[in-house]
Amino acid sequence: MKIIQIGAEAVLSREKNKLIKNRIKKSYRIEEIDNKIRKFRTKRETKILSKLDFVPKVLNTDEKNTTIEMEFINGDLIRNILDNITNEKRKEICKKIGKQINEMHQKGIIHGDLTTSNMILKNNKIFFIDFGLGFFSTRIEDKATDLRLLRQALESKHYKCFDKVYKYILEGYQNQEVLDWLKNKVEKRGRYKRKKNEI
Repeated sequence: MKIIQIGAEAVLSREKNKLIKNRIKKSYRIEEIDNKIRKFRTKRETKILSKLDFVPKVLNTDEKNTTIEMEFINGDLIRNILDNITNEKRKEICKKIGKQINEMHQKGIIHGDLTTSNMILKNNKIFFIDFGLGFFSTRIEDKATDLRLLRQALESKHYKCFDKVYKYILEGYQNQEVLDWLKNKVEKRGRYKRKKNEI
């Protein structure tokens, strides 16, 4: 077993075609509370993954030891390829991303960390990974905020092609009710906060 990433919430290890995610104990939390939080998040993430087709398959979950074993997706991080492909291919990928985010939201799932670092392209299929901050919600506000966080991530990482990338993703998303809320509520609130900070 080889450790491939140590994050704030979990250690990721690879064993052949398996990815093992083990949630880290937090010494600053009371042990009993920490155990409950880690068990709850392990259970919730497993449940989220079981409801989607474009995510790693869960092979085993050990709630007691807060560990999830899942399929290892051996592909290209969207983060690493999006700036260096043709616009035609970029459009195709981004529309798929938008469509799959919409499907996720229609099932009442909020990713919570939508970045191109959490999307993998393999065999022309896009997989979403790392639902550690994910949760269940049918609120339009939560769906719009999910998209707003994606926008911020795209602006930061893919600024050279941001306008087209974001436009294509929203074209793929197609849920007008959420898009209207994003434009008229969430983004206006963000602009107001920026102006206030500039004063």
